[in-house]
Amino acid sequence: MRPRPLRSTFASSATLVPVDEPPELMRAVVMDAPGAPEVLHEASVPVPRPVMTELLVRVMAAGVNPIDAKTRSGKGVSGAIQHHPAVLGFDFSGVVVQAPYDSHPFPAGTEVYGMLAFPRTCGSYAEYAVVPTLSVARKPASLSHVEAAGVPLAALTAWGLVVETAHAHEGQRILIHAGSGGVGHFAVQLAHYFGARVTATGSARNASWLRELGATTVVDHTSTRFEEVVDAVDVVIDLVGNVHERTGTRSLGVLRPGGLYVVVPTHSFPGYAEAAAAAGVRATSYRVIPDGSALATVGRLLDSGAIQVYIDRVFDLADAAEAHVALEEGHTRGKIVLHVSDD
Repeated sequence: MRPRPLRSTFASSATLVPVDEPPELMRAVVMDAPGAPEVLHEASVPVPRPVMTELLVRVMAAGVNPIDAKTRSGKGVSGAIQHHPAVLGFDFSGVVVQAPYDSHPFPAGTEVYGMLAFPRTCGSYAEYAVVPTLSVARKPASLSHVEAAGVPLAALTAWGLVVETAHAHEGQRILIHAGSGGVGHFAVQLAHYFGARVTATGSARNASWLRELGATTVVDHTSTRFEEVVDAVDVVIDLVGNVHERTGTRSLGVLRPGGLYVVVPTHSFPGYAEAAAAAGVRATSYRVIPDGSALATVGRLLDSGAIQVYIDRVFDLADAAEAHVALEEGHTRGKIVLHVSDD
């Protein structure tokens, strides 16, 4: 029997995409146990079923993030995975297949993007996923699904760092480490948008691009120690930590008295709070909040052209292991995305 198109009977001003009833099984990339990228492989698994206010979404594209690779290797949030085989992935862009009720803000056929509740649920490296209503927003009309899938986790992290934690404003001096990465390239743009004077660290090949994104100064970390050319900044957003040449410790020395140090990578700078206190500066870590309302604001900025997402490479879902290899090489500009389904 051919699947029936699902159509909402509730009137909506938004254009809805025709969708089919979900199958029983779906294509996904799974891992049977933590390990190297090669543990990722294709499998046929049951389509997840939404409960309460969750949405069932057909995933068109999925973002690949450092937390995915850490989790795959046995770190990250791997300890919270309740059973294997496990499906990785936080970011997605896709189409709502099932909504909780007819008058729901995102009825069946709505193009949305957002973050899944992985590892509490299956991740986005699959054809279908369940997602909390409050963790999604309408996909920016100006972006393809592949582009939109590169936004949620990275942009929401950058939003939380720059807007909600650093309170970026006119004349503020912000140093952003790893400015050309997924989170970094959004952080540079948002800090510039809100009027801050941005210094970013990165490689020489990304220097001109980072200036185009809004960095006033770019420090080539391969040839120059940033503390030799930067001092008395108000905020340091550290996307590296002490895992590479004690970046975190050195960052404390370039802050003005009472300035703010924000470290993002988990367990990358043990003892950062005590070290910051000894240096006379404030410090905090940060974890992304999957806030759909903030993501809607990010979407409006994307549609207006005020900020942009840069997609470095796109891999087919079946090539997720290759995507992880590329990510772990550490030379990604912007984001890596998996193409999951055709429009």
